[in-house]
Amino acid sequence: MKKIIVVDDSLYMRTIIKDALTSANFDIIGEAGTGEDAIDLILDLNPDLITLDNILPDMLGLDIIKALKDEECTSKILMISAVGQQSVINTGLSLGADAYIVKPFTPEQLLSEVDKLLA
Repeated sequence: MKKIIVVDDSLYMRTIIKDALTSANFDIIGEAGTGEDAIDLILDLNPDLITLDNILPDMLGLDIIKALKDEECTSKILMISAVGQQSVINTGLSLGADAYIVKPFTPEQLLSEVDKLLA
């Protein structure tokens, strides 16, 4: 079973993402609401996939991607953000995100991207 960590400052959004993924038989091994917690959790648990919000209380998702790449993290990264400007999307992808979904999204969109990344 593929292991996933969900990172979003909104408990509501983390719940929506977790519910969609667990209903599709993915294993949610952790969640974080801040960048610092996310980095520690990811490096400790080494998930197959990270869903990553871009706007967190203490840092940007883009900064988290940089930190993880510096640590040679090999987890797939799916950014999920309300920030939909093409320049931000392009920056996320160029820094190492594997895919980017703009909020709001459907559970089907989420599962489709996760399936592609973990295939």
